[in-house]
Amino acid sequence: MTSRMASSELKKNLEDEEMLLTGGLKSLLPHVLRRVIRCNRLSISNTSGMAEGYKQANIVILHKSLADDFEKFCRANDGPLPLLSRSQPGDWQCPSLSSDADIRTDCPQYRMYEHGVCTGSLKSLKEYSEQLKDMVTFYLGCSFSFEKAVQTAGIPIRNIEQKCNVSMYKTAVPCYSVSPFCCNLIVTMRPIPESKLEAAVLATSELKEAHGAPIHMGDPGLLGIQDLSKPDYGDTVHLHPGDIPVFWACGVTGVEAVINSRAPLAFTHSPGCMFITDLKNDNVRSLRGGPQVHCISQDPLHFSVVSAEAAEKIKTLETLIGVDPGERGITHLLRQGELLRACLAMSHARSVLITTGFPTHFTYEPPEENDGPPGALAIAAILQALGKEVAIVTDQRAMDLHKKIIEEAVQLGILKKSIPLLSYQRESADSALKFLCDNGRLRFDHLIAIERAGMAADGNYYNARKVNIKHLVDPIDELFLAAQTIPGVTTTGVGDGGNELGMGKVKDAVKKHIKNGDVIACDVEADFTVVAGVSNWGGYAIACALYILRTCKTHDRYLRRAVGFPQLPQSVGWLPALPSVSKEEKLLKSLVRLGVRSGKTASLEMEVDGLPFYNTHSLMIEKLLQEVQQ
Repeated sequence: MTSRMASSELKKNLEDEEMLLTGGLKSLLPHVLRRVIRCNRLSISNTSGMAEGYKQANIVILHKSLADDFEKFCRANDGPLPLLSRSQPGDWQCPSLSSDADIRTDCPQYRMYEHGVCTGSLKSLKEYSEQLKDMVTFYLGCSFSFEKAVQTAGIPIRNIEQKCNVSMYKTAVPCYSVSPFCCNLIVTMRPIPESKLEAAVLATSELKEAHGAPIHMGDPGLLGIQDLSKPDYGDTVHLHPGDIPVFWACGVTGVEAVINSRAPLAFTHSPGCMFITDLKNDNVRSLRGGPQVHCISQDPLHFSVVSAEAAEKIKTLETLIGVDPGERGITHLLRQGELLRACLAMSHARSVLITTGFPTHFTYEPPEENDGPPGALAIAAILQALGKEVAIVTDQRAMDLHKKIIEEAVQLGILKKSIPLLSYQRESADSALKFLCDNGRLRFDHLIAIERAGMAADGNYYNARKVNIKHLVDPIDELFLAAQTIPGVTTTGVGDGGNELGMGKVKDAVKKHIKNGDVIACDVEADFTVVAGVSNWGGYAIACALYILRTCKTHDRYLRRAVGFPQLPQSVGWLPALPSVSKEEKLLKSLVRLGVRSGKTASLEMEVDGLPFYNTHSLMIEKLLQEVQQ
């Protein structure tokens, strides 16, 4: 190098250092930062907050024989591993991402792995140039890229405020495996004020190359993270009062995959020490209406996500079923948004227990009415189609009847297969807890009561005419009361008169506006209360809402934690599980044949709650399905 060239290089480096002192790292252009990093002029632990608005990249460098499989692994898990670029073997430049880059020198720090073991932390890879000739570099999107968008939305970035690296954690969420690459998802955590959750989702949703929207908001234990103060990578970031831990998929997932593959030799960036590209995050389009965030559980704290379009459809379903054909005064019981939140909770559930049965006709055998079982089966059918465990619990004296109803549902094609039928009796003070938990493992994480007799404040059970039917009702309410004490179990009550299990949430309105409400009002609350003109309609609406949620791309991605492939292709198998006029007509005929009577009139006709099936119930089913298929 000539003295003139050396002098020029020195002058340029001095100018770079001047910019660092005056403008700060966040305002430097990427090519300047890379040059400074290349010259080892920076002593930093991470690149968070640098080159605001520009994309940063995680780096994985593997032998060319592994490159195709690793690319397939990235494509199969594009939440944590959005592929920005893949090099040719031995190419340490990347013109598509930067004009003057050298991947051997342009990350602040690297790690070397041999047979899955980290054997070194390096400032440069130049001494391995010979080995790199047979290796391929993968540039993977990084969440540091969305920090400017988040800050522009008025949301604080706590790790930048605290001058530290972001927190990164191993989870219990498995990625989609492509041999030899398999690992669990790694996530970053950023504390976000609760009032800003929706803004954070909106700010990042369209930044797919920076991991997109969060994959979880709330209790870290739901991801298998035991202690936020002990990150697996990065630094501890402290939450402020009112902050919610929000988790994004993280490119360090690629590092875990490399470790588990036990590749003979591999290089990665050191977590948090990214490659800074020349590409700006300036191609973000606004979402129509934007995603919505809803709290679905307080213990553990859990938020879910849904698109505005899907939420609006479910709101329409709620409006459709909220009419009052019997003029009972149920409009005073309606709570807007309960159907959406209830179905979001069900969508996240693993195993659901449904209860139904209202023995209002105590002088007949069987005493059950025909409002309830059809709605329960509609919910069970869609849950079954979605791959969830589902069971029904009812009164011991009614087991034979419900067994026949389930058999009819299978024969009619309402259910794909039979479902377990259970009963509950109180044998000791902890019977309900033992029923819901088996050796410390939850048997069910969501309970649904639909047109199920509910216990009043005096401990009795009343029909709408204020007749005590306690002698016909097993204490299934105790399961809902026990669920209130068990973290991770949520409950839904569906009713049309206020004396049904779960309606305790609206008992004050029942006492004020429903005939005999001061006596018959159910005192037992559910987390979510779905009120309908006829309870069966509530069941049909839940089935339709669950279908809408599972065909919502925003919600589907959140459910699968942005790993694996979208579940939408499976929707062709979900649609037949929805209620139809034909199926419900045949089921009602079966109930008539089994002696199950209309609630209001006790007649054995094609009616429910005194309303004719044809042109009333059939019309409601058609309206609900029409909203689903729009």
